[in-house]
Amino acid sequence: MIGMFDRDNNGTINFQEFGSLWKYVTDWQTTFRAYDKDNSGSIDKNELKMALTSFGYRLSDRFYDILIRKFDRSGRGVIAFDDFIQCCVVIQTLSNSFKMYDTNRNGWINISYEQFLTLVFSSKA
Repeated sequence: MIGMFDRDNNGTINFQEFGSLWKYVTDWQTTFRAYDKDNSGSIDKNELKMALTSFGYRLSDRFYDILIRKFDRSGRGVIAFDDFIQCCVVIQTLSNSFKMYDTNRNGWINISYEQFLTLVFSSKA
């Protein structure tokens, strides 16, 4: 996350950059708590679905299962706070990359395998 706020790319953050990072984390914490309906300190599949749906994503239940498996480092079928941030940032970053190719804005793209790999590996998430 420090890299996201290191505006001058010197490998460190100054006080102003730290203030931006702090606000970013506290905003995410507020969001996380809003969707952690059972106050368990983690987000389950239904809470994740509620959060991402409110962010405008329409995804299948099967895909939510994939997200839980990908971002659940504890193996308990839930996502911790830091993994929730990472999940959301990755989805947003990949979605933005997808939109560059979705010129008709219909949710479908036609790209080569190499373009797909470029899309995924060029994403800064």
